[in-house]
Amino acid sequence: MLTQTTTRVLEPSDLGAALAILDREPVANAFVSARVQVAGLDPWRLGGEMWGWYEDGMLRSLCYAGANLVPISATPAAVRGFADRARRSGRRCSSIVGPAGPTARLWRLLEPSWGPAREVRAHQPLMVADRMPDGIEPDPYVRRVRKNEMETIMPACVAMFTEEVGVSPLAGDGGLLYQARVAELVGSGRAFARIEDGKVVFKAEIGAATPQVCQIQGVWVAPEYRGQGLSVTGMAAVLRYALADVAPVVSLYVNDFNKPARASYQRVGFDEVGEFMSVLF
Repeated sequence: MLTQTTTRVLEPSDLGAALAILDREPVANAFVSARVQVAGLDPWRLGGEMWGWYEDGMLRSLCYAGANLVPISATPAAVRGFADRARRSGRRCSSIVGPAGPTARLWRLLEPSWGPAREVRAHQPLMVADRMPDGIEPDPYVRRVRKNEMETIMPACVAMFTEEVGVSPLAGDGGLLYQARVAELVGSGRAFARIEDGKVVFKAEIGAATPQVCQIQGVWVAPEYRGQGLSVTGMAAVLRYALADVAPVVSLYVNDFNKPARASYQRVGFDEVGEFMSVLF
């Protein structure tokens, strides 16, 4: 039996169908879901296109194509369709990121034309917590970053990004886009830090947020303070804010080789529920 399959750019009228697919896996899809819930499917507001994969006239899979290329509930057939479209349009993203299985398949198809990558992180545990841990006191000095503290928080954000991604966020446009993103998180009350004598000791942000789940990102401890357990008590403090004010489930993903961070998150009660993969250009 022949089936009709196709990919196309979704339009605002496809919003309900797209959200239904995103809601299948609220934790894995938190980043894209948060954007779509705020911006809809208009490419200008969304910051990229949403590609849809159809089988027999039914929308089955999605792929967000913006600064990141993100496969969503993508079947092997959908991955092939998305790879064909991505090859035709050329690489405009700085990374491919998403659930490890579909992302690995997508990269295998794109690597001959898009490669080589700057770095491939094939195993990034996806972790969640939905309650506060027993026996860990949240750091009482971790608090929301105030709007007049941008000059204080920015050096720590730049240091974290450079350490994590391997390139400075100030490259290219001088950091204008990155600074705007940090300002957005600070302004919305989703940036947290312990600040001592005008210096950031610990920081983290709640990036993506939907009614079902939010995602912690940008966790960083100043190098001279590492090994003192500040990431454990600091993360407990951020987790408390997240559960109280943002969503009933809190997620994050971490590099598998970052054993100290994984151990800290486990101590705070985060459990592994899946695996992400990132391809960095």
